[in-house]
Amino acid sequence: MPTLRDIVHDHVREGELYEKLDRNRVRCYACGHCCPIADGQLGVCKVRYNQGGTLYVPWGYVGGVQCDPIEKKPFFHAYPGALAYSFGMLGCDLHCSYCQNWVTSQALRDPNAVSSPLEATPEVLVRDALRQGAKVLVSTYNEPLITSEWAVAVFKEAKAAGLMTGFVSNGNGTPQVLEYLRPWIDLYKVDLKSFDDRHYHELGGRIGPILDTIRRLHEMGFWLEIVTLLIPGFNDSDEELHRLTDFLVSVSPYIPWHVTAFHKDYKMDDPDNTSPEDLLRAAEIGKNAGLRYIYAGNLPGMVGDLEDTHCHKCGELLVKRYGYFVQDYCLTPDGRCPSCSTAIPGLWAARFETQITDRPFLPRRGSGLVTILN
Repeated sequence: MPTLRDIVHDHVREGELYEKLDRNRVRCYACGHCCPIADGQLGVCKVRYNQGGTLYVPWGYVGGVQCDPIEKKPFFHAYPGALAYSFGMLGCDLHCSYCQNWVTSQALRDPNAVSSPLEATPEVLVRDALRQGAKVLVSTYNEPLITSEWAVAVFKEAKAAGLMTGFVSNGNGTPQVLEYLRPWIDLYKVDLKSFDDRHYHELGGRIGPILDTIRRLHEMGFWLEIVTLLIPGFNDSDEELHRLTDFLVSVSPYIPWHVTAFHKDYKMDDPDNTSPEDLLRAAEIGKNAGLRYIYAGNLPGMVGDLEDTHCHKCGELLVKRYGYFVQDYCLTPDGRCPSCSTAIPGLWAARFETQITDRPFLPRRGSGLVTILN
């Protein structure tokens, strides 16, 4: 009987983000590890592999699909209330002990992570997204950079159908992969997990490529939002938060920063769950650093007005939220504050359309996605 690894490694095609080296080796440029991969070996991600001097990459499947409010991604400055049709793959280039999507991201590392892939084509995914009423199609739940070739194939189809596209990513990119993605992605969320390289080493990476990716994404014109999951005792010291928010301001004070609450998950059950007071303290540090749009997440109704969007110039309430639910929307059709006419950074609809859902749901039957039996 084929294993999950067998199934994943049978659903491949030749990659585009690599170069051939001597002795049948290759170098992959999908993520910041830039793995040199010997013949017959895997990259750090466990899903890109070298066979006979050719790099093979994931193709023709998804690890799962779900319909999400776009606020869950979270994007707060991109079409509030829109439905984001979300698909994931398998594998990751990091191994965070607190991963909330470990069943898919760690499926090829952890024998306890069992996920049955679904056979898919770009056409089927886009057709299903349109059937659900989605405005945005998002690659998420694992690290999308390591399946960039597949994402681009899906996003080409999505854009032809009039959908927006997005990545929810750890940001461990390369100049090569960002140039490859640039024509096909509108929205990009980066998890800035820490501002300490030692912490990134614990997670299996380095901070350098993440900071470089954030700078490049902003320079290249992607709509960018940043998330930091605040973990007590790991990345929540005042000193670290000062350095992190100072960095974001140096890129742009108008980048939305979401500081969200940790809860015990996967292998990390030592720290306390993040309190509302922790989020408010982090938000104050960001505000003092000069960030104009700061949001606190995962604790609806417990963080004051930090779920809402206010004009950075006059303070007018523009979008009122409770969790993922948009309670009020006041921007003008051209994305300006109705009080002072200041242009609000982001991607805004000409009018607010009825929110399809304020909580995730699985697509209704008839999606055309079929489980790959193992």
